[in-house]
Amino acid sequence: MCQTPAMPVVSVAGASGYAGGELLRLIAGHPQLQLGPVTAGSRAGERIAVVHPHLVSLGDRLLLETSAEVLDEADLVFLALPHGESANLVARLPASLKIVDLGADFRLRDSLAWQNYYGGTHAGAWTYGLAELPGARALISASERVANPGCYATAVALALAPILGSRLGDPREVVVVAASGTSGAGRKAVEGLLASEIMGSMSAYKVGGVHQHIPEMEQSLSDVASGPVRLSFTPLLAPMPRGILATCTVAVAQDASTQMVRACLDEAYRDEEFVHLLPEGAWPHTSSVLGSNGALLQGGYDEHAGRIVVVIAIDNLGKGAAGQAVQNANLMLGLPEGAALGSIGVAP
Repeated sequence: MCQTPAMPVVSVAGASGYAGGELLRLIAGHPQLQLGPVTAGSRAGERIAVVHPHLVSLGDRLLLETSAEVLDEADLVFLALPHGESANLVARLPASLKIVDLGADFRLRDSLAWQNYYGGTHAGAWTYGLAELPGARALISASERVANPGCYATAVALALAPILGSRLGDPREVVVVAASGTSGAGRKAVEGLLASEIMGSMSAYKVGGVHQHIPEMEQSLSDVASGPVRLSFTPLLAPMPRGILATCTVAVAQDASTQMVRACLDEAYRDEEFVHLLPEGAWPHTSSVLGSNGALLQGGYDEHAGRIVVVIAIDNLGKGAAGQAVQNANLMLGLPEGAALGSIGVAP
């Protein structure tokens, strides 16, 4: 009599945060993953029902102290820790353990960029986990360690990689203005994130080339452009819990038209499960991807300014964090890439 193979066991470190909670939600609904120990920092010792009341099927489970001894029981570990904390924990985990890191510790190849934007010792670079980039899917599938991209960096790379890779756009003339929901700042008590501070208001922050995702964006786009990319980035805080809407523009490097821009995006994503080009004239809404791993985009040509415009919407906790992490884990474990994931949001 044939025995059914055991399902892979996955653990989550940093399970009390927003990304950690989203990971738990997706794993709870995953048909081919078994949830192992889950850990937290200051909220260790509490039950999941207290920290994440919506996760009723996991409510009685206890959040444990984060340690290598607890986590190394799993086949794969998701690290949803603050930037700079993953590297220390990874150093104590078995080299054979598969890991998806949702933090920034292993995203950047340039140690100077790490020091300038994050500070401290550069831990090195892992496989960059954005499967829709050229050649990335095979690398992720063959990797034991994968660095999950940042939320803004995911949106910008998906919007502009086809444009710069096809040489339609000038890599020296890239401008991005992107609005994010408040969950992108993490689950911590900060005055600027209080409801009374953000309701009915939008604001810019980290303006002037200082946002930590800039070197990550330039790195992934430079890879597809086969040359340096210089990017001006202005992030905005939007009065919504989750979602990103990024408007990405780039000066043309050759003759262009809206039809050419759309054809470029269609060729890149027509066979992708999670990235979809909208019909001409329809523009993305963040509500359309809420709770999903989807990305919706639209492109066109601004003849007046001589610039290509691509607008993209993702859920910063979905394709921008936990959804993408599960997508990467599926590839690493040899499971169907879209298991437990979807591209359909819950609007309105």
